[in-house]
Amino acid sequence: MEHHHGMRWYWALLPLLSLRFGIGIERCRAHPTLDKKGRSRTWCCTLFPAASLFFLLFLWSSGIAQLNKQKLFKWSLQGDVSKFTTCQNRYMPPGSEMLPKGIVAKTSNLERRPLWGYPKKANSSRSLFAAAVGIKQKENVDKIVRKFLESNFIVMLFHYDGIVDEWKEFEWSNSAIHVSADNQTKWWFAKRFLHPDIVAMYDYIFLWDEDLGVEHFHPERYLSIVKEEGFEISQPALEIGQSEVHHLITARRRSKVHRRIYKQDGKGIQCDEKSNAPPCTGWIEVMAPVFSRAAWRCVWYMIQGERSKNIGVVDAEYIAHYGLPTLGEQPHKDMVESQKPNAINQRIEVRRQSYNEYKIFKRRWKKAVDGDKCWTDPYPNQGLNHTSIWSFV
Repeated sequence: MEHHHGMRWYWALLPLLSLRFGIGIERCRAHPTLDKKGRSRTWCCTLFPAASLFFLLFLWSSGIAQLNKQKLFKWSLQGDVSKFTTCQNRYMPPGSEMLPKGIVAKTSNLERRPLWGYPKKANSSRSLFAAAVGIKQKENVDKIVRKFLESNFIVMLFHYDGIVDEWKEFEWSNSAIHVSADNQTKWWFAKRFLHPDIVAMYDYIFLWDEDLGVEHFHPERYLSIVKEEGFEISQPALEIGQSEVHHLITARRRSKVHRRIYKQDGKGIQCDEKSNAPPCTGWIEVMAPVFSRAAWRCVWYMIQGERSKNIGVVDAEYIAHYGLPTLGEQPHKDMVESQKPNAINQRIEVRRQSYNEYKIFKRRWKKAVDGDKCWTDPYPNQGLNHTSIWSFV
């Protein structure tokens, strides 16, 4: 249809061309001419048809070229629309919209690079160990770090007392990544230095305290069990008798793993097979959590997945929790002041601050839930308040 429409005006010229052609024929018949040999030559009879045919071919070729140009223009428009439709649905990180997609690196890692030459072979473990540490616990931290380095972990230490240089006495110090900020918790460090896009290449993130005994703990065996059980969030069990145990579910049992506890003593919260909320199931403690890559991305954004199936305690690989108070201790120069009457107990103040921040968080959570009309509670039938899912943070 487009072809006939585009050529319609050429067909309208054909009667005029035929008329002109017919007049020319009659004229040359009426006025013949003789050549040098006396023969009759109707030159106009040859000229007019040739000129008319040439003119017709010229118009035809011009029309075809114009038609093809129109089609190409339409195809280009269709291509632009298709490209626009494809590209408008493509997500680009804020600030990178003006760059080609292939040049944008959305993730990074904690691998060190030399100033020249090629980097060393990538770490085969693809797991990260991070801990908040102080110089007073350096001997115990040394034992922990050595065990993880033997399993090819990346090690990152958060120095909450601001002391870094004194760790150089350990041969592994230059292999670890050191971050220092006075009087900050490991969660403060983790929120600012363990963004999910930075640790995206690591399969598991260990975010531990410094006062843990690892004599009976083997990182590689632990990860093997975690993968087998499908745990996204886990912790090694605490050895009873050597540990400060605050929650029964974290205590070691005679099993490989456990996901829940049973408690029928009539005191406090009772736990049975029907229990589907912390502290009966879906509970780990904050001193030694282990996160999968996917779980850490959720936790970093303060969102948690299925609590009863993918969270558990590994009994086969266990640790000791010494419960040593370190963060908030009095510096040596303030020891005399702290012994005076009415002196502030900084350790108590730290615990009080933690409790106050938790209350602030609960208010923020309630306000966020009330204000987000698109959010759906993933556990509407479990009778949980919205703050109980943060029991491990």
